[in-house]
Amino acid sequence: MPAQTVRTFDDWIREFQAWQTEIGFPKQLLGDFKFEEKFGDPCGPNVEFGEFKGRPKWETPMQVPLQDMRDGLMNLIVYQGDTEFASVEQQRHLVKTAPTDYDLKSILRVMSEEMRHGWQMCYLLVTHFGKTGAIEAQKQLQRRSWNKERLLGSFNEPVDHWLDFFTYTDFVDRDGKYQLRMLSHSGFAPLAKSMGPMLKEESFHLGTGQTGLRRILQAGKIPTAIVQQYFNKWVPTAFDLFGKDKSTPARLYYVWGLKGRYDEDTNAETPDLDDLNAHARALYRREVEELVVQLNALLAPGEPKLVVPDLKFRRDPKLSEHGGQPYDIHGKRLSDREYEDYLARNLPNEETKARLDEIFKTPDWIAPKGGPAAA
Repeated sequence: MPAQTVRTFDDWIREFQAWQTEIGFPKQLLGDFKFEEKFGDPCGPNVEFGEFKGRPKWETPMQVPLQDMRDGLMNLIVYQGDTEFASVEQQRHLVKTAPTDYDLKSILRVMSEEMRHGWQMCYLLVTHFGKTGAIEAQKQLQRRSWNKERLLGSFNEPVDHWLDFFTYTDFVDRDGKYQLRMLSHSGFAPLAKSMGPMLKEESFHLGTGQTGLRRILQAGKIPTAIVQQYFNKWVPTAFDLFGKDKSTPARLYYVWGLKGRYDEDTNAETPDLDDLNAHARALYRREVEELVVQLNALLAPGEPKLVVPDLKFRRDPKLSEHGGQPYDIHGKRLSDREYEDYLARNLPNEETKARLDEIFKTPDWIAPKGGPAAA
């Protein structure tokens, strides 16, 4: 049956429940989890940056001074919500292959909280943006990641197994933390107040990824070279999620007071408005490098160290000046033919997947939660 027109948030909730069924999400495993909108306190009562700095934050879109600003604000909410529903679609089938009861509970929590985050964004769309917002909220439930219909590239890639999942949650969800933090400074109060509860929940998702990778390295069954292949798959897409170099939208969102810097409340420097995305990306890369140092400490002597791919590696040509160019994970430029062979060897391939299928048949491929550190 075709979807009904969404006019109220109750209409949208019925569409949400139908979406859960259609994608095969095991609602019976959610227990007493409650889907609801949650609000915390914004970072401050007044707009924190941009042309409207010092004015009271806007409580409704009609208080936002310009139509272009209102359109930009709705766009930010649409993109954030789309990532939340997409990630559930990407991960939904892993429930059937959870290696332990702890991991089953973890992934159910991750997916239920991601759905709640999407719920939160759609609540804002339906209750604050009228008919147009309701249409956009309904579209959130109509796009499908497996048809590559989601709005951002990372969220159209398949998450095939638990190594994929842990790498995804450690690196792609960590980009989500940066996006939420930047939106927590928004001059639109309902959006800013939505971010505190979402950030608290997101922290568990990041911890799930890093802990999962630690447990894989502690078990020592999956070769480090294979783990690196999944770093090579996901980290470049996470870099792309910060947006285009010298982005006009990022500049406008900042000037309008709609989306701040990750470190807006601690950074006293005047922002370079042409460098906002690169600034956030650099902070993210620094954090990821520190996490990889922690992971490398678990490797046995002689094992090759894990590497954060260079910013030039496998970038989207629409987003980076280095996009589409033949660089390896260390930033070395290759010939086109070398690059083709390099990608075949350094990204997940059929041989990788076949080897992982065999490894996953053994119950000790991952260490127990809280298990001993590797020697």
